[in-house]
Amino acid sequence: MKRLMTTLSGLVLAGSLATAQAEEIVVGGKNFTEQQILASMTTHYLEGLGHDVETRAGMGSAVLRQAQENGQIDLYWEYTGTSLINYNDVTESLSPEATYQRVKELDAEKGLVWLEPSDANNTYALAMREETVEETGIETLSDLATAINEGEELTFALNAEFYAREDGWRPLQQAYDFRVNRADVKRMDSGLVYQALRDGQVDVGLVFATDGRIPAFDFQVLEDDQNYFPAYALTPVVREETLEANPELAEQMNALSSLLDDQTMADLNARVDVERETIEDVAQQFLEDNDLL
Repeated sequence: MKRLMTTLSGLVLAGSLATAQAEEIVVGGKNFTEQQILASMTTHYLEGLGHDVETRAGMGSAVLRQAQENGQIDLYWEYTGTSLINYNDVTESLSPEATYQRVKELDAEKGLVWLEPSDANNTYALAMREETVEETGIETLSDLATAINEGEELTFALNAEFYAREDGWRPLQQAYDFRVNRADVKRMDSGLVYQALRDGQVDVGLVFATDGRIPAFDFQVLEDDQNYFPAYALTPVVREETLEANPELAEQMNALSSLLDDQTMADLNARVDVERETIEDVAQQFLEDNDLL
């Protein structure tokens, strides 16, 4: 029987879950929409395959990771860049493929197995309205740099953190060899960036690649063709002991992972954040649509 438990980040998980058991898989999830959808989706999917599942959703990232390392969470969806930078302190620039291989190797030493990554990459990105892309022909960050260097006047909306980060706005301009006047950059909260871009107050905005407002507001993400932004490929990660007790789990989760990409996750997120559907309904409908229930 599934026991659904929403857990705040500060909650200390019960020690009774420390040992993986074949008859029960504890699925975790972080405390934002995309992760809550995935936790619900994974729970329903695995239950439909005959697993006994307990769900612990709504956890802070660091607490969730620690709980998995401690054996209190068996399985959850993590981002490659988060493990690389936040959990393994690797700061060098790596390709998406190299990022995945590095975290796979480093986390294996901690008893964690990275399964097959999805094509969903929830990284930083720059986006424009589709109509602006059609007008300017700008589809990649290299196109954007060329347009600016040739005199195209464009305005930008960025959140304050990215503007000031050592790996943020300034080094991005250096990497793509362009420079934007300070007066053409508006700093604001992340949520306001989407509104400013939608309303035409700016031409380019900083977004997160799988945010549901991207398709809802007819934005187009510019391709990071020089791989400046770290890869944050969404990937199921499972404890080695859990996989040994449930050897079929890898193939099952890999099948689910293969169905996810940026557009799919953005659409699912939009149904919750924009259209106000429930997380449970969105997760279950996705599984039904893909013949997984």
